[in-house]
Amino acid sequence: MDFRPIKIASRKLALVEDKQRNLVLEHLADAILANQQLLLDANKLDLEQMDAEDPLYDRLLLTPERLQGIASDMRHVASLPSPLGVITKERTLENGLYLRRVSVPFGVIGVIYEARPNVSFDVFSLCFKSGNACILKGSRNAQHSNEAIVSLIHKTLDAEELPLDVVALMPPTHEATAELLDAVGYVDLCIPRGGKKLIEFVRDNARVPVIETGAGVVHAYFDKDGDLEKGCAIINNAKTRRVSVCNALDCLLVHKDRVGDLSTLLAPMKDKVQIHKPEEGKTFDWDREWMSYDLSIRVVDSIDEALEHIQAHGSGHSECIITENEETALRFQREVDAACVYVNAPTSFTDGAQFGLGAEIGISTQKLGPRGPMALEEMTTYKWLINGNGQIRK
Repeated sequence: MDFRPIKIASRKLALVEDKQRNLVLEHLADAILANQQLLLDANKLDLEQMDAEDPLYDRLLLTPERLQGIASDMRHVASLPSPLGVITKERTLENGLYLRRVSVPFGVIGVIYEARPNVSFDVFSLCFKSGNACILKGSRNAQHSNEAIVSLIHKTLDAEELPLDVVALMPPTHEATAELLDAVGYVDLCIPRGGKKLIEFVRDNARVPVIETGAGVVHAYFDKDGDLEKGCAIINNAKTRRVSVCNALDCLLVHKDRVGDLSTLLAPMKDKVQIHKPEEGKTFDWDREWMSYDLSIRVVDSIDEALEHIQAHGSGHSECIITENEETALRFQREVDAACVYVNAPTSFTDGAQFGLGAEIGISTQKLGPRGPMALEEMTTYKWLINGNGQIRK
């Protein structure tokens, strides 16, 4: 793939006024709803090639309701303040030099993702609003959907006389992935969004800068001082709202003093969820991200054991505690090493739109650079602007 036109388009996009970028996003939101059937027909072609029991099926699925949500998120992104040109630091030195640190686009952002066509819209809206060109590298499972989506984006850009190369769709091949990861000088940042294997492959093979967005091995700890009514609602929502997403609950930890309440805690989802517990003398995979109606359960002796389990098996994504003990809640939030740590609320809230950030490109689980939901602000870097009046360094 020739990346040069995309790099050129990114420089042109950086000069486009925020007002025009917002207008494009508003028009694209209109186009999503006006071309709903076209998008659903393309999505149906992809769905027909996937087993409905596959955990990725739900991620692949587009519905009228989901398209409404995508359009709504896009309008929300358009309504947000521009993340560009924000002065994050400024000072005048003793010698009179005036320094400003100002937010600017990365340039070209490549995103590699699996069977989630909604990501195509999310990535474009966030990259476009933040002045970045984007390269979409979806999976073969979603190829018809992604082609229809990018075609719709191109039509919208063309109507506004903007370069179509600000968004490009790569073929769904391993060769294309390798090409993207090797595009030094053309791709400024690569973001993998998918399962553990995809993320590890990108991290291990990329020659361009990478931000990891995580697979989520997510825990909820029901403390000895947990409220039973809150626990039932939180655990059920975290597990069953959408089982295939990265913030869905994978493992429930229960304090030994509350084992008698376990059947009540699981009652709201007893007809949906398959429970998995360790058997004596057998090994158990605590590192499993289920992405299905399956749930691991472990009884722990104390908050210490719960924290040790999360430290050993968590992926740094989202973790929650259900407790009425403020001291225990504070300790949990201080000691758990994750991007998002909840008290008495489900991990299902880990989402850029839910955080009021508009859409998101992914949930970063790394510590260097962005962490948590990556939205507009995280799609920018910065540069220093220095104004002088003939000063020279001695």
